[in-house]
Amino acid sequence: MAERNEGGLQKLANNWSSPLVARDQKQLDRFSGGILNARTLANEDSLGTGPKNRIKIGKKVAYPVESLIEWMQAKVASSCSNQ
Repeated sequence: MAERNEGGLQKLANNWSSPLVARDQKQLDRFSGGILNARTLANEDSLGTGPKNRIKIGKKVAYPVESLIEWMQAKVASSCSNQ
């Protein structure tokens, strides 16, 4: 099942027109269809388990699309292995 989700997650990246996704709920909703939450990402970042290569300018945070997809794929894989 994780392999099937990886293809679906890659479609998110292919459909996104920018190299970055802001950690803003509206942006995350548009990018992920509502499955990502800005607070969850902020919490994961504070624990050091969030997406790699985040960019911070002032109070704004963004992630490279590929880093966000890789992080989502790891989450899918770990949730599948826990079942």
